[in-house]
Amino acid sequence: MSEKTRDQIEKQYKWVLEDIYPSDGAWEEDYAALEELMKGIPDIKKTLAKDAKSLAKALKAMEKMEHIAGNLFVYARMRRDENNSNTTYQAMTARAMDINVRLGSALSFVNPTLLALKPGVLEGYIESAKDHCKHGRDPKTCKKGGHCKKCDNNVKGNDKLADYDFMLRELIRSREHVLSGKEEKLLSMSADIAGAPKDIFTMIDNADLKFGSVKDANGKRVALSHGKYIVMMQSPDREVRKNTYKIYYKSYQGMINTISAAYSASVKKDVFYARARKYGSALEKSLFSDNVPVSLYDNLIETIHKNLPTMYRYVDVRKKALKLDELYMYDIYTPLAEETHGEYSYEQSMEMVKQGLAVLGDDYASLLQEAQDTGWIDVYETPGKTSGAYSWGVYGVHPYVLLNHRGDLDSVFTIAHELGHAMHTYHSNKYQSEAKAGYEIFVAEVASTVNEILLTHHLLDTVTDKKARKYVLNHYLDQFRTTVVRQTMFAEFEKMTHSAVEQGQALTHEVLCQMYGDLNALYYGPQMQRDDIISYEWSRIPHFYNAFYVYKYATGFSCAVQIASDILSGKKNAVRDYIRFLSSGGSDHPLELLKIAHVDLASGGPVDVCMSEFDKALTEFEQTI
Repeated sequence: MSEKTRDQIEKQYKWVLEDIYPSDGAWEEDYAALEELMKGIPDIKKTLAKDAKSLAKALKAMEKMEHIAGNLFVYARMRRDENNSNTTYQAMTARAMDINVRLGSALSFVNPTLLALKPGVLEGYIESAKDHCKHGRDPKTCKKGGHCKKCDNNVKGNDKLADYDFMLRELIRSREHVLSGKEEKLLSMSADIAGAPKDIFTMIDNADLKFGSVKDANGKRVALSHGKYIVMMQSPDREVRKNTYKIYYKSYQGMINTISAAYSASVKKDVFYARARKYGSALEKSLFSDNVPVSLYDNLIETIHKNLPTMYRYVDVRKKALKLDELYMYDIYTPLAEETHGEYSYEQSMEMVKQGLAVLGDDYASLLQEAQDTGWIDVYETPGKTSGAYSWGVYGVHPYVLLNHRGDLDSVFTIAHELGHAMHTYHSNKYQSEAKAGYEIFVAEVASTVNEILLTHHLLDTVTDKKARKYVLNHYLDQFRTTVVRQTMFAEFEKMTHSAVEQGQALTHEVLCQMYGDLNALYYGPQMQRDDIISYEWSRIPHFYNAFYVYKYATGFSCAVQIASDILSGKKNAVRDYIRFLSSGGSDHPLELLKIAHVDLASGGPVDVCMSEFDKALTEFEQTI
């Protein structure tokens, strides 16, 4: 960990945000330019839907404004992330947020205006973006002697509108769920109220709850917090884990009626909006934006159920590794292996990542080197710097990665993970128009996880030290448990709670705890001792206030396992088609884009492949104990 101030950090370890704006003055110039461009929005509103040419021109003008607005925010926020106490960038971030909100509000007329067009008009605009013969037929059939015998002449479609055809098709697809103008206004007015359950839980969880304290392995009393809870639950001292577990959940038990009321209101909110917009269920509404069928969600749960014997084996292996007669939920977090690798410099870490990802080819390797050499990455922790890690950026400029490199093996995996995001963004931006470059969250974790899995296999193939291999395997197994099995359990809980409300049932804390306790017993199996405390775990999960989101962790990891397996097994065109997937951005629905990389998630096959890999890794780990 660096103890230097940011000014003392060498240049090669800091990102170059000047690639977005060469100076704060240039940022100010763009801010003023956007203010001027926004004055033309009333004119855009008048001509937006006049014809295909006018629509293309309007969309291009709006894209330019949104591009500048995005640049303003990303630059200011990333400057602030360098040192959150810097008041200059605090103010610039606030101003950037303000102009983004004003722009969004000013352009809110677009979708209602387009959807108000007579049926077929918008579809006609989309068709005009396609190449056609002068009689309107597809050029593939308009050939001499082909379908169109009247001409051999093809007419180029509206190139500018072609960039927006997928966006417009998505708008048409949503038409049946868009209400009248008055109804839409009423729903929009309810937004603040709808956010109340999440806001209430956030205040309870982050401000009001007091977790008390617990003694660590040295007898020193430690004040519990969310972060400290995880640290203490990883303690090799079982008594520390047990006491931490009891004391931490006691706080939630003391607020369980209030939290239950907040969560029940959140579920009712989801059901209300689904019914208002004429969806069959809250689950269906949530999946609609990604064009994911409810059957896929159900199949994920069913496939994990079918493979739960592997999870039960994991629990049994953990019990053996810890040399325990009985395993409790407070034993699930403590590592089964110690890291013995020592400390890696940033350069050593990057070299390990590059070696692990060499299988992706020379072009990919060159990009990794470029990321290291040309200011993509901000490496070390400094006072005031935003914690954690992320990848971010703007269209037209290379992506950026924020790290807080510590030098342990987890930090090496973090580099691989974030560079996966960066490479996805780089390829999407390079090969897609701005309107189609942004990819959905559904596929966002695939590239990052592929990198982690490839690195894992590289280490397992090259590391000879038994303790080191055991640590890597333990890290890998925990990913399957937490990202696939546990998140699917969460997904099933959400389905149960929303179904209950849709059927008119009340979500009291007794009902919620019974549901969750039974699910936890099902997913962890007979070797895990059941207690009442774990039944309260649902009450501390903030993701539940953003319903039907967590399943994407499980599906994303499953897809990544299959892609990595194809690459490592030398499957024909696996690398080429994976890079094609990375280059597809948001040009189609996620399930269709994944098929480019030979992943058919709707079949359930990738989840089976994933659980098979879990079983294989578990067998290898079992041989180490």
